[in-house]
Amino acid sequence: MHALPHDHTGARIKRLRLERHLTQRALSDLSQVPYSTLTKAEQGVIPASPHVIASVARTLRVDVATVTGQPYVTELRADELDILIRPIRQSLDVYDLGADPDITPRAHQLLADDAEGMLVSVRSGEIKQVASQLPGLILETTTAAHTAPGRESWLLLASTYRTAYDVTSKLGYGDLAAIALARMDWAAQRGSDAVVGGMYRYMRALTYLREGEYRTGARLVQLGLSTLEQADAGRERDVVTGQLHLGAAVMAGRSQDKDRAEAHLGEAKRIAAGTGEAAEVHWLSFGPTNVRVHHVSVLAELDEYGAAAEKGAGVQIPRSWPASRRSHHHAELARAQMWTGDMDTAYRNLLVARKTAPQQARYHPTVRETYAGLEAAKRQLPDSFLSFGSWLHA
Repeated sequence: MHALPHDHTGARIKRLRLERHLTQRALSDLSQVPYSTLTKAEQGVIPASPHVIASVARTLRVDVATVTGQPYVTELRADELDILIRPIRQSLDVYDLGADPDITPRAHQLLADDAEGMLVSVRSGEIKQVASQLPGLILETTTAAHTAPGRESWLLLASTYRTAYDVTSKLGYGDLAAIALARMDWAAQRGSDAVVGGMYRYMRALTYLREGEYRTGARLVQLGLSTLEQADAGRERDVVTGQLHLGAAVMAGRSQDKDRAEAHLGEAKRIAAGTGEAAEVHWLSFGPTNVRVHHVSVLAELDEYGAAAEKGAGVQIPRSWPASRRSHHHAELARAQMWTGDMDTAYRNLLVARKTAPQQARYHPTVRETYAGLEAAKRQLPDSFLSFGSWLHA
């Protein structure tokens, strides 16, 4: 019995290709995806890598989410997360209406404590809890900012918009994540904070990374680095600068530009040597560990899966690292191990990713594509493997 649904990524690629009356050879030529890779992905023999998905989406002129099937509506409904999306959307839409006369905002520090708590909760993998509380906080901080406008009020509002980005992007709502980022920039400009402006460009660059628009993403990274030059020198600026270099390294790796990827990794490593582990600074988890974790991701993006698996297995994750980052690393490591044929270890890492941050793992494209690869290999895996698939696609 197979747990992989019929509507997997490869099947969606085939359906989209046929809708556009393209042969496999034509799509291969247009997208520059090797013909054998494309045919095997459509058949479900191998999983579609992020590079393949982005290349096909760009060629067919559809969003990456259309190819991956995000958001995963059935699963969201089963987890009762779908009903939480509309309130978030509505709260993001009233940013410019001024103070709501029906809302009396609490003291600034109480709002700031709640906003900080939500940033921590998202990184602990508590997506549902944050999604349910977020709209109310956004509306309250929006009214507070319009009632008593000032730098701290606007930056607090920017923080709530950032959390909206975190939640919606993790659940696969790319359009809503883009709106949240635009609102974050709107509030950050009113708060006149160059560091938050640099963070906004980093997060916006990630949206282009997911869509396979690497050139635009790289331009945003450069704009972010230029913006940060306007900030006061110090650890905060260094952390965001280093994180921008890490994002740029993954982007370069996915576009198969090894030299540029290594250059960005080298710069991030240099900066991390000065900052040390700085997981708490804007909750970016920057530091030497994050550089090593991103090196694993870059190697995988360059299709150097053996090196990625070897380096990833040697990474020691600090106990203080957020669960969401630990889960993401184990998912990336599982992907690399799956491609090297180490199916048992890959599956164990998927289980760790699930145990560490179950809500995030269930909606993570890397987890789903890696599971698809393990299922397609038709190797003897534990009975729990099918249960894992049922959990993913319930």
